[in-house]
Amino acid sequence: MIAEIEKYIEIQNNIDEILKNSPFKMSYIIEKSGIKKPTFFKKLKEKRFTPEELLVISKTIEPRWRNETQEEILESLKQAEIDIKNGNTTDFYEFVAERRERLKTLKDAKG
Repeated sequence: MIAEIEKYIEIQNNIDEILKNSPFKMSYIIEKSGIKKPTFFKKLKEKRFTPEELLVISKTIEPRWRNETQEEILESLKQAEIDIKNGNTTDFYEFVAERRERLKTLKDAKG
């Protein structure tokens, strides 16, 4: 638990650098946070976001994060091993061909 609290404090103390290094524009992050712009910048300057606000911000700048628990990850890996043993796999080149076809279909539908 101590490590998590220390990590939280580190994030809170470095939130300005974290946001500056984010690939997203600040206006987008502010919009997604739901915090009014002046309040956001005041909180950023004072480094006093609430844990809930930091969570929303982190989900915005790290959208791929699924927040899986260690148990969920391990279960997923175990299932993958079972699938491989049972031959439930897809050939890489077949997979790539299917994705290219799907991408072409989507482009054609837009065009």
